Order: sequence, then structure tokens, then C-alpha cells
Amino acid sequence: MAQRRQATRQKSFLRGCIYFNNRRTVIDCLIRDISEHGARLRFSDSISTPDNFELHIPQKNQTLRVNARWRHGMDVGVTFADVMHATPATPATAATPDLAALSNRVQKLESEITNMRRMLRRLKAEVARADTDAA
Repeated sequence: MAQRRQATRQKSFLRGCIYFNNRRTVIDCLIRDISEHGARLRFSDSISTPDNFELHIPQKNQTLRVNARWRHGMDVGVTFADVMHATPATPATAATPDLAALSNRVQKLESEITNMRRMLRRLKAEVARADTDAA
């Protein structure tokens, strides 16, 4: 069978976890091999994953957007979304985070926190009113 990969994958035994559904769903996995363009993930059971999700690699302190390319049993082959659309990075720029994306993400998270604080204040007020009405 002909090799279709752009880069040779290196065998690995890294722990990983995937996030999807707005980070509400987290599933642990094992990264069995990896290259600069993608990886093969193994799960403890045959699972259904979306086509796009985030892969977090704790040992590398790295979270990557990935696209599922193939699925076979407990294995899922993924390509790194950031690499697919970018020019090949030099080692110096490969470690540089995308500051615009990070800034955007921080803004979204801060907005979510603000909304949650408002909701918490509203719920506390409702509970306080319910307590005074019951007394």
C-alpha cells in the first residue's frame, strides 16, 4: 500500500485528551504516532468523534485544532488544522503561539465569565426572595 502522508510519523506513547461540544465533552486518548502534520489517536473504546475537535497533549503543554481524516475501530487519524493552512514553520516560529487566536479566545472566555457572574447574581437574588417569601 502506498504511503499517503506528507511526513513520516514517529512512534509515540503520549497521553492526550480531546475536547469538543464547546469543551463540554472530554475524552482521554493515547497518541500512538505523531508527525508535524498529524497523529494517530487510540481510544479505550470505539467512540464517535466529530470531524473537528481539539487535541490536548499535557506532556507538551499543547492544544491543537485537529480534523479527523479516518476512523478504524479504536483508532482515529487526525491532521493538525493549523498546519494544513499554514506554510511550513521553522523551528523558531513553530513554538510561537498565534497571539491573535489566543487573544480572541481570552476575550470569549472573559465574556462567558461575565455572563456566568450575572446569572449567579440573578439566581442568588431569586433564592433570597424565595427564602423571604417562605418565611
